[in-house]
Amino acid sequence: MSGSGRGGPAAGGAERAAGGRLFIVATPIGNLGDVTYRAVEVLRTVPLVAAEDTRLTRRLFARYEIVTSLVSYHARSGPRREAELLEHLRAGRDLALVTDAGTPMVSDPGGELAGAWAAEGGAVVPIPGASAVLAALVASGLVAPRWSFEGFLPRGGRERRDRLSRIAADERACVVYEAPSRVPATLADLAAVAGVARRGAICRELTKLHEEVVRGPLGELAARAAAGEVMLRGEFVIVIEGLTAAASAQARADAAPTMADARAEVARLIASGLKRSEAVRQVAAATGLDRRELYR
Repeated sequence: MSGSGRGGPAAGGAERAAGGRLFIVATPIGNLGDVTYRAVEVLRTVPLVAAEDTRLTRRLFARYEIVTSLVSYHARSGPRREAELLEHLRAGRDLALVTDAGTPMVSDPGGELAGAWAAEGGAVVPIPGASAVLAALVASGLVAPRWSFEGFLPRGGRERRDRLSRIAADERACVVYEAPSRVPATLADLAAVAGVARRGAICRELTKLHEEVVRGPLGELAARAAAGEVMLRGEFVIVIEGLTAAASAQARADAAPTMADARAEVARLIASGLKRSEAVRQVAAATGLDRRELYR
């Protein structure tokens, strides 16, 4: 077993007086060839690697002849395993954290451990690499200099409706993860709140053998998914175009009350017993329309 790897080319950052370093290592999201040289070096030189699924990590280890000791650490590990890893770091030994694919803490386990070690003043060192979020943004073909990442959407209820509404109103592009069985429903919901013409992309099995990217308006994507034209198997990332200035202006115009609507509301209020002057005053205040126009 090799030492802690302090001072090596993979180290990065300043030296610390005490405590080991926690390396957050990005691993390939599909194609094992996408691992970085630095990631391999870190995984070879640290004394211990905490992995979400040790069986999957061993495939990466076998490919690059890594023999470092592995220990499981996942969302259901519980506080005992986290305490053991923190003790490992407190003893001055480095630790690398990996998940099944991509970067730990990005819709993956690791946040609690990294947060606890950072709170103690420990060094948390990022080892960048493959990213499903960035790969999907590039593959989408959308112009997205500004974007947001929502991870997995809530399954239902008000929380889901609120999240979808915020995505629809956001001028930034948005990236979401989704389970295969829920892709048709999510696309239908997105088309309903953001509009069938809003552009998007379905990215499936990125960097893998059966990689597929389907682009088009959300209404079309929802229809294709519902019709079975998209294979609902594998890992999915959905990219949604941000609200454009033209679409925002059109939405405001569509939502603006017309004079005919306002006069109809005045008539309804008068029929309910309100005086004409009061009815006009209330409708003018609510709509922002000119009160004198309502009298004509």
